[in-house]
Amino acid sequence: MDAAARQRDLRKMKSLATGLLLVATVIFLAMRWWEVSGGPAWVGYVRAMAEAGMVGALADWFAVTALFRRPLGLPIPHTAIIPTKKDALGENLGDFVGENFLSEDVVRDKLARVEVSSRVGAWIGQEANADRITAELATAARGVVTVLRDDAVQEVIEQVLVRKLMERPVGPPLGTVLQGVLADGAHHRLVDLVCDRAYDWVSANHDTVLRIVHDRAPAWSPRFVDDLIADRVFLEVQNFAWAVKTDPEHPLRKAVDTFLVEFASDLQNDPETIERAERIKHQIVGHPDVQKFIGQAWATVKGLILDAAADPSSALRTRVRDGLVALGTRLATDAEMRAKVDGWLGDAAGYVVRHYRAEITTLITDTVERWDAEETSRKVELQVGRDLQFIRINGTVVGSLAGLVIYTVGQLAFGG
Repeated sequence: MDAAARQRDLRKMKSLATGLLLVATVIFLAMRWWEVSGGPAWVGYVRAMAEAGMVGALADWFAVTALFRRPLGLPIPHTAIIPTKKDALGENLGDFVGENFLSEDVVRDKLARVEVSSRVGAWIGQEANADRITAELATAARGVVTVLRDDAVQEVIEQVLVRKLMERPVGPPLGTVLQGVLADGAHHRLVDLVCDRAYDWVSANHDTVLRIVHDRAPAWSPRFVDDLIADRVFLEVQNFAWAVKTDPEHPLRKAVDTFLVEFASDLQNDPETIERAERIKHQIVGHPDVQKFIGQAWATVKGLILDAAADPSSALRTRVRDGLVALGTRLATDAEMRAKVDGWLGDAAGYVVRHYRAEITTLITDTVERWDAEETSRKVELQVGRDLQFIRINGTVVGSLAGLVIYTVGQLAFGG
């Protein structure tokens, strides 16, 4: 219901309550006149009933009116409660909300009963919902990327990231990474690939070996001798490459492992190796192509993000959607994971209400303090005034019945 409709309804209920008061007043005056004029005995009952209804209606009118304004504009104490006690009411409301709704036990219990992780898992586990979330995330990503100033982001990349890279020695961290790779044996695949490519290259370049031998042979050496030597050299090189390729324990492989282990240690501990790594780093970063790439880095990344976000079939959006579906399915089926997520949510909510409950409730008190007193009273009356008019109506009806009962009891007890 909008404000205009509420206002009309409030006026209607006020008119009804006031009308009942006027009816009771008219009946009282008429019955009183008839009573003093020698009317029948039943007139007294009606007069008492109307009189008590008037009293009840006036008393409840005063009570309801005193909430929002001073009755008849008179400076009666403890009236206009909402305008004059607005700040205190806001503070009490904030305390009430904090103690009864933002206590840690209440919040944890509510989260436990809601079963957030189970519901969220069941919802995002549906592909249509995952698509919807992915689309919203893509829209948000486009908005963020579009809002960011290109020159500001590029400046951050150049002045912060690149500068940090140039300030910190690159040797020790590279040595640590290489040492970890060697410890896991992950480099063996790379060595295998190099050996395979070396053997393939040797096998496919027989003519190159022949040409090199012919170019290096003495001028007086016969051609057929050069061919025999070249064939022999090629065969030896090919056999050596094959041995390195097929034998995991080949001495050359062992030599490579030893070299890499020593190199990893030197990168971390040898000042000369660290310095050489720094010189290479500065040469790489200072290269024109690298500088050009750094200068265009944000534009490239921005374009990739915008293109991926705009295309529903892009690999990025597809992976995000599939990831959401997988997460939802696991949340819906894995009780242990749900328990962990619910525990994290409970701990997070508990932390928030423990440390920030006062700040949260201050939102209520500060908001109420900023309200204009008269405007606040008007808004509250607009919201609840219609229901409060039933107090006036009930006061008229109940007062009339009470007056009738009291008058009847008095007549029966003392006669008249």
